[in-house]
Amino acid sequence: MEKSYKRLLQNNKKWVANQLKSDPDFFTDLSHGQTPEYLWIGCSDSRVPANAITGTKPGEMFVHRNIANMVVHSDMNLLSVLSYAVEVLKVKHIIVCGHYGCGGVLAAMGNKQYGLIDNWLRHIKDVYRIHHTQLDAIKDKKERANKFVELNVMEQVLDLGKTSIVQNAWIQKQPLHLHGWVYDIHDGIINDLGATIRGTKDLHSIYRFAD
Repeated sequence: MEKSYKRLLQNNKKWVANQLKSDPDFFTDLSHGQTPEYLWIGCSDSRVPANAITGTKPGEMFVHRNIANMVVHSDMNLLSVLSYAVEVLKVKHIIVCGHYGCGGVLAAMGNKQYGLIDNWLRHIKDVYRIHHTQLDAIKDKKERANKFVELNVMEQVLDLGKTSIVQNAWIQKQPLHLHGWVYDIHDGIINDLGATIRGTKDLHSIYRFAD
């Protein structure tokens, strides 16, 4: 067991050496601050590392992860990350990225109890309820699950647009686009769902705050 975690520390030293070999000023530059253009809201699944699958370097992407990449309006962790990314870092793009085969989504499709996480799964189940007619019509379970993953991402993008944080940025003419992606673990390709929101005009009027 001890060997297992010490391997990470050894890997860290190798990584530092490789970075300094290619760029002696790498860590000096990083220490001056961050100016990421992107906020990534992804799943906690260990198979979906944001920087690795997008080819971004340290300092290029601000990252928040939770079970099934949810945007829950009562989640102070998510809202704090969102606030800092939009209001302080002035990111230009917020990406909600789900992935096919998501354990949280699959769990939300059933009726089994898992414990504390059941309270979180309720939010995912709400998405199923909204789209149950479309989802129930899909007979193949894998195909239905994949569609659920996509619909969940699209709903989370909409939920981002509903926040006062994002809408106030738009009111202040801050350039900010919201995107919905799904990563396919089977081939490593990211699928852009085309669920981009560029301003309040893309939201139902009931969710728009007055300027």
